[in-house]
Amino acid sequence: MNADDLRAKTPDELRQELANNKKESFNLRFQQATGQLENTVQIRKARRAAARVKTILNEKAAAAAE
Repeated sequence: MNADDLRAKTPDELRQELANNKKESFNLRFQQATGQLENTVQIRKARRAAARVKTILNEKAAAAAE
């Protein structure tokens, strides 16, 4: 999901998206540890997606504080 799509969401939806990204990241790390993960790029994509959501949440919080 790109940043424009994320900016259109509410903070509650973004928090849910962040939880989903963190859960996915955990599952991918678990798969890697057990040797089941074939495409290790997925871990990087999941981490970056979570960081993208956090950035948008912080932008919205800063805008609300002003």
